Amino acid sequence: MTQSIIVQVGQCGNQVGCRFWDLALREHAHVNKKGIYDEALSNFFRNVDTRRSDGENNDITGGKIRSLKARAVLIDMEEGVVNEILQGPLRDVFDSTQLVTDVSGSGNNWAVGHRIYGPACQEQVVEKVRRAAEHCDSLQCFFLIHSMGGGTGSGLGSYVLRLLEDEFPEVYRIVTSVYPSAEDDVITSPYNSVLAMRELSERADCVLPVDNQSLVEIVNKIRYMSHQGKPGHVIKKDSTIISGQGGAGGAEKPFDAMNNIVANLLLNLTSSARFDGSLNMDLNEIAMNLVPFPRLHYLVPSLTPLYTLADVNVPPRRLDQMFTDAFSRDHQLIRADPKHSLYLACALVVRGNVQVSDLRRNIERLKPSLPFVSWNQEGWKTSLCSVPPVGHAHSLLALANNTCVKPTFLELKDRFMKLYRKKAHLHHYLHVEGMEQGCFTEAISSLSSLIEEYSQLDATKGTLTPDAPRLTIAT
Repeated sequence: MTQSIIVQVGQCGNQVGCRFWDLALREHAHVNKKGIYDEALSNFFRNVDTRRSDGENNDITGGKIRSLKARAVLIDMEEGVVNEILQGPLRDVFDSTQLVTDVSGSGNNWAVGHRIYGPACQEQVVEKVRRAAEHCDSLQCFFLIHSMGGGTGSGLGSYVLRLLEDEFPEVYRIVTSVYPSAEDDVITSPYNSVLAMRELSERADCVLPVDNQSLVEIVNKIRYMSHQGKPGHVIKKDSTIISGQGGAGGAEKPFDAMNNIVANLLLNLTSSARFDGSLNMDLNEIAMNLVPFPRLHYLVPSLTPLYTLADVNVPPRRLDQMFTDAFSRDHQLIRADPKHSLYLACALVVRGNVQVSDLRRNIERLKPSLPFVSWNQEGWKTSLCSVPPVGHAHSLLALANNTCVKPTFLELKDRFMKLYRKKAHLHHYLHVEGMEQGCFTEAISSLSSLIEEYSQLDATKGTLTPDAPRLTIAT
């Protein structure tokens, strides 16, 4: 039995984390009708007897659920979002031993988050994470959730990633990073993103990049479908990937729909750890199978279905169509087209009543249209989880290690250089103690090197490496 801890940093990280915990509780409640604390729950939740007053030793293994506590650490340099969570429907899932907060924020400045708040909060963060780790029998993975555009998410988030590497070097670090769009209202977001990316490239085992613009387009597409009202095209209530699905909340806030998409990504990614299946995938197998080179660990996520139709007379989307959708542009969580780029490897996390034969058939059907590197033509990792998401018959998460991330990084580099050539806003960073201009040149050099590594792989597309000559034995 293994456990994982979610570390959510900054406003975005905590809002996405909140949606994940809400949806995860709903999934477990849907399956676990008897209210028993089982292995599925223990992966991400502790069972605590709040009636006992002996502090740390009040965890219960097995038996009835008493009080579930999330295996999480919540970090933010503004109190607003965390206070909102503690006053909302999920208030009992967290307690003060899991929180690291301040009041002034990082002012959209990576240097403030990384150079000031990082060292100032280091002891507190390490203590909270260690305490969460001590409640685990076998800690397998940290999931870090943050945004790249703001000061706390990018700066403190990447500092926390460094702490996790230093303190728990053997525990996998899977990072979900929300990238700003070109129309982002934080003018310094290109600086923050590139400075954070250097840390992600060096210290994460896997990064799941999510692009704000893609999230907006998915939300708009679903809302357009919802308001069409054509016969046979009415979307079933609470079945979309952007809905709270009847969970905690009340009135929807501006980013709720987008946060729900990212929460669903994590929900599906962790499904094998939380539920049984005929072909379960260990979380550590993701990095082991999908990352052939240490820095090329950016895995492009796609999700399907995005919604379910309400009309029972309309047959549900065929299983084969779900696999096709997972490789189309419309379902990618960054603006990318993996079919026209090169695959290093690909994982498929399937949920619901799906057979291994269905999985194999669809992989064979799709393979001719998906260009893989010549030395890893069979680079597929698959997982079957028997429990589908609430409101769906089945679902599919695809994680592609694919050179299609390169345009996203090129665009980010271009936006960085537009500011940096003019030295615009640089003084806001350089007045922070320990921050030098060399930090910027090293960060952009690291990003350029990453882009070059993807370009070199792209250049091999369409060329097959001949088999090594067989050894001949002289007679």
